[in-house]
Amino acid sequence: MQCPSCSAENAAGSRFCSSCGGPLASLSQVVTAPGAPGGPAMAVGVGRLISSDSIPVGGLTPGAVLIDRYRIIGLLGRGGMGEVYRADDLKLGQPVALKFLPAALSSDPVRRERFFAEVRITRQLAHPNICRVYDIADVNGQHFLSMEFIDGEDLASLLKRIGYLSNEKALDIARQLVAGLSAAHERGVLHRDLKPANIMIDGRGRVRITDFGLAVAETDDSTVGDISGTPAYMAPEQLAGKGASVRSDIYALGLVLYEILCGKKAFSAATLAELRSEKEQSTPTAPSELRLGIDPAVERLVMRCLERDPRVRPSSVAQVAMALPGGDPLAAAIAAGETPSPELVAASGEKEGLRPGIAVALLLSLVIGVLGAIALASSTLLVNRFGLDKAPDVLADRARELLKRVGYPSSGVDRARGFVWDNDFLRYVADDPMSRRPLADVFAPAAFWYRESPQPLVRDATPLGYPYESVSNTEPPLLTPGEIRVRFRPDGRLWTFETIPAVVETARADSSRSTNWEAWFAEAGLDMAAWRAVTPRWNPNYYADTRVAWEGSAPEAPDVPLRVEAASLGGTPISFQVVAPWSRPLRTPESPPMTFTAKIGGVLIVLVIGAVIGGALFFAQRNLRLGRGDRRGAIRLATVMLGLYCTTWLLMEHHVADFSEFYLFFTFAPWAVFNAGLIWIVYVALEPFVRRRWPHMLVSWARLVSGAWRDPLVGRDVLIGSAAGVLLSLGIRLAAVVSLRSGHGPAIPSASDLQTVLGTLPFLGVLVHTLHQMMLFSFFQLFLFFFLRTLIRHEWVAFAAYVVLWAVPDAFSVPLPNVGWLVALNLLFYSLALWVLVRFGLVSLVATWFVYQIVQWQYPMTFQASLWWAGYGYAALAVVGAIALYGFRVSLGGRRLVEIADA
Repeated sequence: MQCPSCSAENAAGSRFCSSCGGPLASLSQVVTAPGAPGGPAMAVGVGRLISSDSIPVGGLTPGAVLIDRYRIIGLLGRGGMGEVYRADDLKLGQPVALKFLPAALSSDPVRRERFFAEVRITRQLAHPNICRVYDIADVNGQHFLSMEFIDGEDLASLLKRIGYLSNEKALDIARQLVAGLSAAHERGVLHRDLKPANIMIDGRGRVRITDFGLAVAETDDSTVGDISGTPAYMAPEQLAGKGASVRSDIYALGLVLYEILCGKKAFSAATLAELRSEKEQSTPTAPSELRLGIDPAVERLVMRCLERDPRVRPSSVAQVAMALPGGDPLAAAIAAGETPSPELVAASGEKEGLRPGIAVALLLSLVIGVLGAIALASSTLLVNRFGLDKAPDVLADRARELLKRVGYPSSGVDRARGFVWDNDFLRYVADDPMSRRPLADVFAPAAFWYRESPQPLVRDATPLGYPYESVSNTEPPLLTPGEIRVRFRPDGRLWTFETIPAVVETARADSSRSTNWEAWFAEAGLDMAAWRAVTPRWNPNYYADTRVAWEGSAPEAPDVPLRVEAASLGGTPISFQVVAPWSRPLRTPESPPMTFTAKIGGVLIVLVIGAVIGGALFFAQRNLRLGRGDRRGAIRLATVMLGLYCTTWLLMEHHVADFSEFYLFFTFAPWAVFNAGLIWIVYVALEPFVRRRWPHMLVSWARLVSGAWRDPLVGRDVLIGSAAGVLLSLGIRLAAVVSLRSGHGPAIPSASDLQTVLGTLPFLGVLVHTLHQMMLFSFFQLFLFFFLRTLIRHEWVAFAAYVVLWAVPDAFSVPLPNVGWLVALNLLFYSLALWVLVRFGLVSLVATWFVYQIVQWQYPMTFQASLWWAGYGYAALAVVGAIALYGFRVSLGGRRLVEIADA
């Protein structure tokens, strides 16, 4: 204990000074000696000296009232940046501490700016373990700031009085220090002068970090070359003039923790040069060599914080918090009403992935599930039911040969091709599923189309939400004379033919010349002799001087009436079409005109979307202003989504070697930027709320965003999500088989994406597009569940409401005679998906939906390896296998399979 009069050291508990005999009173009761009028101020010693400089007291006496608000009680201490008094705030009726910038330093612009900076910086920090600063004022030209009064003592005097702290108390103080310093770093503030003298402990044992007079912004480059601070607690790189960083604050934290545990400083050099040399060349003595009973985990953490190389130290205070034994800093932050930082979320949670037995079981269940899903595909996937008899290259060659035979030699500069589902046929069967279901086994509900054009085929625009809108059977419509469109059934039989005749006739066409329609019937696989001529009913899309029509039936379905409508110009065919009961003209709108109610609904949807975007902008701005927004995570997510968006466009768009490509790009680019920007805004707006309420859902996501691809928890969630996705697909297909056989299932089995079998680029494009869409869908589900949980206080009620909200509308969107089975199936389906989100988090949900889409919808799969499209399914399964093996390997935390076998 120091004497307030002569600063002599005295034994703890002494009532009088052994040197001068003066009373040893509490620091908060020390009377400030007034200066003599007109004479120099008297130097008064105080108990807690922040520096060795002697700074004269400015003559403030107990009872003096400043600016009609603050009544001085006594001197608390003084340091290099000023004197601190205890005072009463007469307006609010509470004790405060007043920190004065000495008059001798007020004229120094550097000291004065640091004094103001302490106010600016500290007012940004609101945390229970940081001393609060209220305001700044001046009296007689001397500036002072008011701050929280802490009735206790600083850590330096406490350690000087008792030596060291017990393990339990040391851990308690360490956790509070870490919490306060983490809050400062989260706001981008570096303390730069963390030491025991700047750490206060109040009467209840609560820690406060004080004195941010040297604090700077993390991004401030002005610290390079600046060695301001207390040398004994500065990192080697600070002493070398390389500037401060998060890791230099962590070094100072390590020195403080070392002193708490050992009761002595880590370095004992007497001069600055010796201190610099000692920190750069030697390692402090291990705490366990100075004192028995220190937790080895704590010792390893402290020694890691004191590494000479800053790259070897913990990268964030959050990592230090998670390395401390016991306690849950994440739970502590939430309990304190704080939003945990992304770094704290990433550092929390489990450090290990899966036990080897569980990982192997999950991998085996995934393999078995995939095999079961493929086995059930023969009766649940359309492509397996009717088959794709010919590859697209074969059908494209057939189209070119057909055009050559009928007098249309290939002269196009651009070509396109693809498969398409016959939606007219699917709707026709769905209208009367019980009686029309057998037609699905006769007429393949898919078609192959082929187009040629003398001009580049370019779409007008890229719709919102889609990174591509390539050339299709109907878009862009036929516009240029000489364009040709042919449509085949999957087995290669002609179904429709259409071309645009020349606008200007080069020679007088002979309308009396007959057309050999028998050859066209042969191309369609029909016997013209079995058909009878009738009056045409379907007008051709373009001018023709001759129209003909016939009626008959398909050889494989004699009870299904068919028509053939054809037209020619000057004896040259311009259209040929087989018309079935379900056929509609290509230019027929897909949906009827909007009713007034539908228009009102559309307006409401636009208003809701506008409100959502407006709300997202408001909350994003608010979160950024409060320092809650995860800027780094948002930028990385938006960048990844933009990359997926652009990659899909490059792989799947119908590119042309022409200036039209510039049109394609400038049509696509605004949508790409808009989508990425919208994702950034929504993420910044909503992610902090989820991070505060359900941080466990974002632990592996935060680690993944930070680049921890090999983190065991990330691997665990990927493997579990992959297994859940396969389980969902297997369950859906098994239920579909049971429902089909019981007569209550869908009239048409499930369809897969036929673009995936058109070649390598479409295959990869659909894969990338699926990942993009499933990430968006997963975020949408997460935020929707968050909103429901916010509105409905009970978590299980919100869970049920979410599942019903998804399951029931989805079931009734399918026209079935009995949808009860589908409602029950959807309830189980969405319950499992939501359980994955709640239990394992966002990464697991993304993996679930991505694997589910690949196995269930996007790629046709079969055990018949001889089918031409089987390889695409196997390649998709290879992707699923790679994802599962990645999750399996990483979830083991680096353990080898040999070790697993031995275990």
